[in-house]
Parts: sequence; C-alpha cells; structure tokens
Amino acid sequence: MEKIVQTAGRTALGDFAPNFAHYNDDILFGENWNDPALNRKTRCMLTVTALMASGVTDSSMKFHLENARNAGVSRAEIAALITHTAFYAGWPKGWAVFNMAKEVWPLQETAEDAKARHQAEMLFPIGEPNDAYARYFTGRSYLSPVSTEQTGIFNVSFEPGCRNNWHIHQASKGGGQILICVGGRGYYQEWGKEAIEMQGGDCINIPAGVKHWHGAAGDSWFSHLAIEVPGEDCATQWLEPVAEALYKQLK
Repeated sequence: MEKIVQTAGRTALGDFAPNFAHYNDDILFGENWNDPALNRKTRCMLTVTALMASGVTDSSMKFHLENARNAGVSRAEIAALITHTAFYAGWPKGWAVFNMAKEVWPLQETAEDAKARHQAEMLFPIGEPNDAYARYFTGRSYLSPVSTEQTGIFNVSFEPGCRNNWHIHQASKGGGQILICVGGRGYYQEWGKEAIEMQGGDCINIPAGVKHWHGAAGDSWFSHLAIEVPGEDCATQWLEPVAEALYKQLK
C-alpha cells in the first residue's frame, strides 16, 4: 500500500500552531492512516461516515470524499454508505453529503477516472502502454513486469473491450502460461470451447500448444498476472483477432 504523506498542517498552521500541524501531519495521517490493520479504502469510508454523523460538510468532507474516490470507492458504494448513515445520523445530513458526492462522482465517469479506480482496487501497478505488442491486441493494453528472474511474471491490464488475438504458446518441452486475475472482470477462451469468465483470484493453466485468447469484458477493466512456465524452445505464435461477433456474445 502506498504510504500516505500529509503536509497540509504545516502548510496552513506550521507557524501559528506547530504542535497541531505535527499531530495532523505526522500522527493522524503519518501514523494512523498508514496503520496496515485497515486498508485505505476502509479508512476512507469510515472517515466519511464519521464526518457525516458529526454534521461536517465543509472542505474537509470534500477532501475525504475525493480521497475515498481515489481509494477505489465506487459511486454505488458511496451512495449506499450515505443512505445507510442517513438513517442513523439524520436525513438532512444525507442530503448535504449527497450534494457534495455528486460533484466528486459524476454520472458519466471519464476513461481516466475508470483507470484510476481500477488501479486503486489492485495491488499491482497497471504499468506502461503495451506498445511493443499492440498489433496483437484489439484495444489498449498495459504491461508491468513483476519478476524477470527465474521465470517471467507480468501484470497485464486491459481497458474495457480490449483483448489479445488468438495465439498459441509453443514449446518442444514444458512451456505454456498461467493466468491469475488480480483485478476487474475478463474472459479466457480456448479454441472450440466456451469462454470462461475471470474475476479476482481466478487461475487459468494454459498448456503449450493450446490455441486461446484472453481479455477484458466490455464494461470492465481487467488485469491478470501472466506467468511464463519454463520450457524448451518456447515461443508465442500470434494468430487472427477474435471475431467481433464472438466477443459481443460475452458482453
């Protein structure tokens, strides 16, 4: 989890109230928010709940709503949180926080917002555009090396609708690939078989010589670890793109 660093206290009150600035930056955010016992997303949701229950709807609430969005809290999750809390903390407070939340979670999510939300929900980085293999993909993919020693492990991320071409991992001995979904929703399909939906934690073993493809669902980012199985004379044979009609059946 990325370490949270806060400087707002010293920026605003460093000269006027240095002790308060220290408690805010170094203790509240420096130690408490970085305690691994609770993940950042959970802390954000708890903080919004506590501020709403206290009737705080100023700039600090706006900051923590934005912080929650950046930590991966979805529009549906924040709406459910505010609704639930309103029953206990007061209906007018719910209205006040909803008016702020609508600005932070616009109805039409931008592509960059969706990408940032996917990253916030995933342990591994999305990485850089997978330009070297772009000709073998429909849509845009990203690549982040996890390990290049002993055996190759890469986090491959697909934007919604992106998938790779049919391909075969060739090897005279051993070889093949293992896929482990680490975020979002996607599909894996072998030639002549039904597609398999993949979500977080799902694992697919792909022997050498099997024609297949994998990629994101039409409405979701998708990331998987691609683990290279050691073998002899290993190579990837890239084939035709996945037919649009076949892919649309999976949406």
